[in-house]
Amino acid sequence: MWKSKVWNLTLVSTILRRRTTLLSISHFQSNSTSHFLSPSFSTISRTSNFDFLGNPNFPGKTFCSESAEKSHVHVRCWSCGNVANGSLFLFCDSCRSIQPLDQSVDYFQIFGLERKYDIGVENLEGKYKDWQKKLHPDLVHSKSEKERGFAAEQSARVIDAYRTLSKPLLRAIYIMRLEGVDVDEEETLSDPELLSEILEIREAVEEAADSQELHQIQSQMQEKLDHWSKSFSNAFQCRKFEEALNSIRRMTYYQRVNEEIVKKL
Repeated sequence: MWKSKVWNLTLVSTILRRRTTLLSISHFQSNSTSHFLSPSFSTISRTSNFDFLGNPNFPGKTFCSESAEKSHVHVRCWSCGNVANGSLFLFCDSCRSIQPLDQSVDYFQIFGLERKYDIGVENLEGKYKDWQKKLHPDLVHSKSEKERGFAAEQSARVIDAYRTLSKPLLRAIYIMRLEGVDVDEEETLSDPELLSEILEIREAVEEAADSQELHQIQSQMQEKLDHWSKSFSNAFQCRKFEEALNSIRRMTYYQRVNEEIVKKL
């Protein structure tokens, strides 16, 4: 049916209502749909050690930036002992030695951003490029081996931070974790409506006749991602974390569909 007509939301909605009653939870968990259905989300849990992908700890350490001014007034240079005056502490103002990562700073602070979900991604990109210029190997090649190591760690941290904050889904997961709200991925996803919808979308992707139909589905998925991104933003601002988790759940599966479409294009 997908080969003969353009896939649209009205048609999908009708199909979903028809098929939801025919699908069982055990069918949703079949091996044929494991890629789309493997993550699971449950109730809120609290955690203090995690990374933006849900691993127990952040990789490496964190990094110093302008927005962390008040928390860094007592940081001292490892080389000369000079105390940071609250400004950026990439280099020591006194001896210009490259400094190690600051473990107390999060990804938002790296780029001097307020800790909130809605950020200006265009501003983020500019700040990311500025950091990469400052940490470029050509600029630190004359430094000591110890300092070159610090610079390499800082650069990797900046890349991790940019990757996380530039992607709405990763940014949503990350900012929830900063609030101590974790996503339980141990239990199987058990939302029949969502599972049925994902199966229908997967069928549409598999039966798409050409790239035009795939792009049409991709456009539909982007609309859904935008909708649930706004839903997450509203829920997070109101500290309705259960609703925020539901938005993350939806974004996760729609993003996965997009990734499958990219593979087929």
